[in-house]
Amino acid sequence: MDKTYVPKGQVAGQWYLIDASGETLGRLATKIATLLVGKHRPDYTPGVEMQDHVVVINASKIVANSTRVEEKKYFHHSNYPGGLKEVSFTRQMEIHPDRVIRSAVRGMLPKNRLTARYLDNLKIYAGSDHPHQAQDPQPLQ
Repeated sequence: MDKTYVPKGQVAGQWYLIDASGETLGRLATKIATLLVGKHRPDYTPGVEMQDHVVVINASKIVANSTRVEEKKYFHHSNYPGGLKEVSFTRQMEIHPDRVIRSAVRGMLPKNRLTARYLDNLKIYAGSDHPHQAQDPQPLQ
Protein backbone atom coordinates (compact mmCIF):
# COMPACT_ATOMS: atom_id res chain seq x y z
CA MET A 1 0.00 0.00 0.00
CA ASP A 2 1.41 3.37 -1.02
CA LYS A 3 1.67 6.22 1.42
CA THR A 4 0.12 9.60 0.69
CA TYR A 5 2.59 12.38 0.04
CA VAL A 6 2.08 15.44 2.24
CA PRO A 7 4.25 18.52 1.63
CA LYS A 8 6.26 19.49 4.71
CA GLY A 9 6.23 23.07 5.99
CA GLN A 10 4.87 26.04 4.09
CA VAL A 11 4.15 25.44 0.41
CA ALA A 12 5.64 28.09 -1.90
CA GLY A 13 2.94 29.31 -4.24
CA GLN A 14 3.18 30.65 -7.77
CA TRP A 15 1.46 33.71 -9.25
CA TYR A 16 -0.12 33.27 -12.68
CA LEU A 17 -1.37 35.98 -15.05
CA ILE A 18 -4.21 35.13 -17.45
CA ASP A 19 -5.41 37.44 -20.22
CA ALA A 20 -9.13 36.71 -20.62
CA SER A 21 -9.68 38.64 -23.85
CA GLY A 22 -11.25 36.35 -26.46
CA GLU A 23 -11.42 33.37 -24.07
CA THR A 24 -14.58 31.29 -23.65
CA LEU A 25 -16.06 31.62 -20.16
CA GLY A 26 -16.31 27.92 -19.29
CA ARG A 27 -12.88 26.92 -20.61
CA LEU A 28 -11.28 29.87 -18.85
CA ALA A 29 -13.00 28.98 -15.56
CA THR A 30 -11.80 25.38 -15.85
CA LYS A 31 -8.18 26.53 -16.28
CA ILE A 32 -8.44 28.91 -13.34
CA ALA A 33 -10.03 26.29 -11.04
CA THR A 34 -7.28 23.78 -11.88
CA LEU A 35 -4.58 26.35 -11.05
CA LEU A 36 -6.22 27.41 -7.77
CA VAL A 37 -6.62 23.84 -6.51
CA GLY A 38 -3.07 22.99 -7.58
CA LYS A 39 -3.78 19.95 -9.74
CA HIS A 40 -1.19 21.10 -12.29
CA ARG A 41 1.63 20.65 -9.74
CA PRO A 42 3.59 17.43 -9.22
CA ASP A 43 3.33 17.84 -5.42
CA TYR A 44 -0.49 18.14 -5.46
CA THR A 45 -2.12 16.75 -2.35
CA PRO A 46 -5.89 16.69 -1.77
CA GLY A 47 -6.90 18.80 1.21
CA VAL A 48 -3.77 20.99 1.12
CA GLU A 49 -3.96 24.54 -0.19
CA MET A 50 -1.06 25.04 -2.62
CA GLN A 51 -0.95 28.87 -2.21
CA ASP A 52 -1.15 29.47 -5.98
CA HIS A 53 -2.61 32.84 -6.98
CA VAL A 54 -4.29 33.68 -10.28
CA VAL A 55 -4.58 37.24 -11.65
CA VAL A 56 -7.11 37.61 -14.48
CA ILE A 57 -7.03 40.75 -16.63
CA ASN A 58 -9.42 41.95 -19.38
CA ALA A 59 -12.38 40.19 -17.76
CA SER A 60 -14.78 42.43 -19.68
CA LYS A 61 -13.60 40.91 -22.99
CA ILE A 62 -14.60 37.27 -22.44
CA VAL A 63 -16.70 35.42 -24.99
CA ALA A 64 -19.78 33.36 -24.14
CA ASN A 65 -22.23 31.16 -26.01
CA SER A 66 -25.08 33.13 -27.62
CA THR A 67 -27.66 31.07 -25.72
CA ARG A 68 -25.94 31.86 -22.44
CA VAL A 69 -25.84 35.57 -23.26
CA GLU A 70 -29.60 35.58 -23.84
CA GLU A 71 -30.83 33.22 -21.10
CA LYS A 72 -28.33 33.18 -18.20
CA LYS A 73 -29.49 34.89 -15.00
CA TYR A 74 -27.58 35.55 -11.78
CA PHE A 75 -29.55 35.51 -8.53
CA HIS A 76 -28.85 36.84 -5.06
CA HIS A 77 -31.06 37.32 -2.02
CA SER A 78 -31.10 40.09 0.57
CA ASN A 79 -32.38 37.68 3.30
CA TYR A 80 -35.55 39.74 3.60
CA PRO A 81 -38.97 38.50 2.44
CA GLY A 82 -39.32 39.09 -1.29
CA GLY A 83 -35.63 40.01 -1.53
CA LEU A 84 -34.69 37.82 -4.50
CA LYS A 85 -32.79 39.86 -7.09
CA GLU A 86 -32.15 38.79 -10.66
CA VAL A 87 -29.51 40.13 -13.06
CA SER A 88 -29.11 39.06 -16.70
CA PHE A 89 -25.75 37.99 -18.12
CA THR A 90 -25.42 41.05 -20.35
CA ARG A 91 -26.23 43.46 -17.50
CA GLN A 92 -23.78 41.68 -15.18
CA MET A 93 -21.06 41.99 -17.85
CA GLU A 94 -21.71 45.73 -18.06
CA ILE A 95 -21.66 46.33 -14.30
CA HIS A 96 -19.38 43.64 -12.77
CA PRO A 97 -17.61 41.41 -15.32
CA ASP A 98 -15.41 40.05 -12.53
CA ARG A 99 -18.44 38.48 -10.82
CA VAL A 100 -19.26 36.48 -13.97
CA ILE A 101 -15.85 34.80 -13.93
CA ARG A 102 -15.85 34.40 -10.13
CA SER A 103 -19.25 32.68 -10.25
CA ALA A 104 -18.12 30.29 -13.00
CA VAL A 105 -14.91 29.42 -11.12
CA ARG A 106 -16.82 28.93 -7.85
CA GLY A 107 -19.04 26.37 -9.56
CA MET A 108 -15.99 24.38 -10.68
CA LEU A 109 -14.20 24.31 -7.33
CA PRO A 110 -14.77 21.49 -4.83
CA LYS A 111 -17.55 22.18 -2.34
CA ASN A 112 -15.61 22.03 0.92
CA ARG A 113 -13.90 24.21 3.53
CA LEU A 114 -11.13 25.24 1.16
CA THR A 115 -13.45 26.83 -1.42
CA ALA A 116 -13.38 30.28 0.20
CA ARG A 117 -9.57 30.12 0.53
CA TYR A 118 -9.20 29.24 -3.14
CA LEU A 119 -11.41 32.17 -4.14
CA ASP A 120 -9.33 34.52 -1.96
CA ASN A 121 -6.36 33.64 -4.20
CA LEU A 122 -8.26 34.73 -7.34
CA LYS A 123 -7.84 38.37 -8.43
CA ILE A 124 -10.00 39.55 -11.34
CA TYR A 125 -9.76 42.92 -13.12
CA ALA A 126 -11.99 44.24 -15.92
CA GLY A 127 -9.16 46.15 -17.61
CA SER A 128 -5.54 45.36 -18.43
CA ASP A 129 -4.07 47.03 -15.32
CA HIS A 130 -3.49 45.17 -12.05
CA PRO A 131 -1.67 46.07 -8.80
CA HIS A 132 0.30 42.80 -8.55
CA GLN A 133 3.48 43.62 -10.50
CA ALA A 134 5.54 43.15 -7.35
CA GLN A 135 4.54 39.46 -7.17
CA ASP A 136 5.81 38.98 -10.75
CA PRO A 137 2.91 36.84 -12.06
CA GLN A 138 3.94 34.49 -14.84
CA PRO A 139 1.82 34.75 -18.02
CA LEU A 140 -0.07 31.55 -18.79
CA GLN A 141 -0.63 30.43 -22.37
